[in-house]
Amino acid sequence: MVKFCPRCGSTNIEWTLPQTWSKWECKDCGYIGVFIVEDGKIAKKIREEYLKKQKNDKSHKREKP
Repeated sequence: MVKFCPRCGSTNIEWTLPQTWSKWECKDCGYIGVFIVEDGKIAKKIREEYLKKQKNDKSHKREKP
């Protein structure tokens, strides 16, 4: 079963340590926690929202002097 990050929807997520199998770390956004998404439809929506927010954050940073 594919696992997804609940913050950014990425599949680039791994256990922080095999001994602490209940804690996950996302290599894309830095999320660390026990909650994980296993529903691809939900993950797709999370990913779309995350990327949209990242794009908006970058454009706002460029506008500031």
